[in-house]
Amino acid sequence: MTAIDSSRAALRAPVASASLAVLFAVSFCHLLNDVMQSLLMAIYPMLKENYHLSFWQIGVLTMAFQITASLLQPFIGLYTDKRPVPYSTSVGMGSTLAGLVLLAFTGSYLGLIAGAAFVGIGSAIFHPESSRIARLASGGRHGFAQSLFQLGGNFGTSIGPLLAAFIVVPRGQASLAWFAALALLAMVILWKVSEWAVSAGSKRAKGHVGVGLIHSRRRTAIALVVLAALMFSKNIYTASFMSFYTFYAIHEFGVSVQASQLMLFAFLGASAVGTILGGVFGDRFGPKMVIWFSIVGSLPFSLALPYADLTWTVILSIIIGLILSSAFPAIVVFAQELIPGRVGMISGVFFGAAFGIAGIAAAVLGIVADEKGVGYVYEICSYLPLLGLLTVFLPGTDAAKYDNVKTA
Repeated sequence: MTAIDSSRAALRAPVASASLAVLFAVSFCHLLNDVMQSLLMAIYPMLKENYHLSFWQIGVLTMAFQITASLLQPFIGLYTDKRPVPYSTSVGMGSTLAGLVLLAFTGSYLGLIAGAAFVGIGSAIFHPESSRIARLASGGRHGFAQSLFQLGGNFGTSIGPLLAAFIVVPRGQASLAWFAALALLAMVILWKVSEWAVSAGSKRAKGHVGVGLIHSRRRTAIALVVLAALMFSKNIYTASFMSFYTFYAIHEFGVSVQASQLMLFAFLGASAVGTILGGVFGDRFGPKMVIWFSIVGSLPFSLALPYADLTWTVILSIIIGLILSSAFPAIVVFAQELIPGRVGMISGVFFGAAFGIAGIAAAVLGIVADEKGVGYVYEICSYLPLLGLLTVFLPGTDAAKYDNVKTA
């Protein structure tokens, strides 16, 4: 066996037995984290009425959260690749807690922006390190571990609108402070998880085998650009649902605020299911196959959505959420394998930078909604899955077809 073959084998070999307890713990904390984050977007209709906001101001709120998270995540991930700081996840939850309290009691639009930014900072700290811990506990099943981790986040995001509909909307903005208890619970759990990670990381370091790039630098760079473009298209489309789907349902079909939030829950719930399926099938058939199916497969349904009635809008949104979300774990795992040893940086880029682009898109789409109407947003966004055709430029994932490894 050659040195290159040994490196490739080391790349895929389990470094530790899978720890389901740890995976479920970080997934559960991801659920709590994203419940708290999704509350902001779920109460947009209430904030719009209370503060007399325009659609572009709604978009700026989304941008304040996502840009804050995106700018910090890659740098935090890069730093922790060289010097892991596992207990930082609890600190991140503390920032989210502060953001929720500010959002609950502020009386100004600037206060809302600051609260959203604090929640974004918490997200920036939480995601790279938690993603690293999930991979550490994967036992080599990287797609499954990443999808299980993301599943918690997706379920948390889908639960947020329900909690907003039945708790925050009836009881008012101040009731957001009640959810600070979730942040405290997550801080305790993550502290214990970090203790495990410190021990497991130490054992892994003793048996670590250095692995270089599995493709040439040029092909690796092209693949990363393609993966980023695919992630951006997915997140921009998702941002259109997160920020404007409730308004679309109210404006186009005359449903109530609570009914619109239930429709958003259906979309996000389907996305959660699609995420876990994407990870499982990615381990079985390879991430490239899942990416092809996920992004391109959602195209006919996204094109039909703007012209559907209420019933078909619900059905199509569920199908889109199910198919489109399956790409996320495949994209992240694909990128992590392209650059071994940079799990934190890759997680930071794909959790952070992609969200940042989606945040900017939310603000731009808000301007479009003000000028052209919220229905027009879904007409132009329906073409985003076409970017899935860029998948053709991704290298194969079969070890037998890898380029010569360039470690220089």
